[in-house]
Amino acid sequence: MRDPDSLTRMLLSEFDFPFDPSLVATEPVIPRDHARLLVVDRHGGPVRHQRVADLPQLLKRGDLLVVNDTKVLAARMMGRKRPGGGVVELLFVREIKPDLWEVLMRGTCRPGQIIDLDGDARAHVVERGISCVVRIESACPVRELFQRAGHMPLPPYIKRSPTDADRLWYQTLFAREDGAIAAPTAGLHFTPRLIEALRGTGVQLATITLHVGLGTFKPVTAERIEEHRMDAEVVEVPAQTVHMIRETKAAGSRVVAVGTTTVRALESAAKEEGALRPFQGNTNLFVVPGYAFRVVDALMTNFHHPRTTLLMLVSALTGVERLREAYRTAIEARYRFYSYGDAMLIL
Repeated sequence: MRDPDSLTRMLLSEFDFPFDPSLVATEPVIPRDHARLLVVDRHGGPVRHQRVADLPQLLKRGDLLVVNDTKVLAARMMGRKRPGGGVVELLFVREIKPDLWEVLMRGTCRPGQIIDLDGDARAHVVERGISCVVRIESACPVRELFQRAGHMPLPPYIKRSPTDADRLWYQTLFAREDGAIAAPTAGLHFTPRLIEALRGTGVQLATITLHVGLGTFKPVTAERIEEHRMDAEVVEVPAQTVHMIRETKAAGSRVVAVGTTTVRALESAAKEEGALRPFQGNTNLFVVPGYAFRVVDALMTNFHHPRTTLLMLVSALTGVERLREAYRTAIEARYRFYSYGDAMLIL
């Protein structure tokens, strides 16, 4: 639920947060739980500098960590136009039918164009717009084609080509359900050792699925943020997770969302009056300052780009100025930013 008056007063320019491009991480810290963790008390007090591995000491017995178990498809493919041989890059973003996909394409093409893909497959361009619709001709299913010839869809701010190592690095420990075009990056920090330590201190673990798609990364162009519309993404909040959340709340413990996608999934499953129910479908929930959280009590998240819906969501939990202060501290302390970077824990 949002406070309409506070929402309409917010302008996109208010989310021009401090940023230093030299802090963008191009590879993860290994081991993953050795990444730095900026601990932010949203009710006040100084921020603290910790490590992700310190989570068992930062959380409490009975707290519930909720993670996103979506799995990133190796859905970036290179192709050559026929005739002429011009190179194009395709990012498969949504399955319409098993052989019909919405793609983002880097390179010029027109309806009717045939593109030869790696893996002895071809793409026939059916529609061309901001995104394209292509029909795939392949001896194997498209998802198998990704496994054989696709590359991980690293974000464009990582200025290098994907490697075989990225197939491991850009996938969380929890990844089970195929469907994402980007990793839920807060989950990338977890290791088997850390999960074992958390369980040993009485912290529980539950899962949701939100297949990260274009909605998460759609640029905000409207100066008044309430005019922005999120694209729908596929969500499932299973009955077991709902049951665990209810028990956690009843015991007075906290629901700790791992990542902004988990926040959006859980809040989408909560009814306006606050009742949480199992949920399966699409969400276009846009969380901004003024939003009244119904499920999530705390959040672990990576650092995000200025002027993005992800930054606005985190600001809704901390307050804009409190988060701006945290970002200044992170930059001064040379935290690593974005997908392969460090994290924040907001309590």
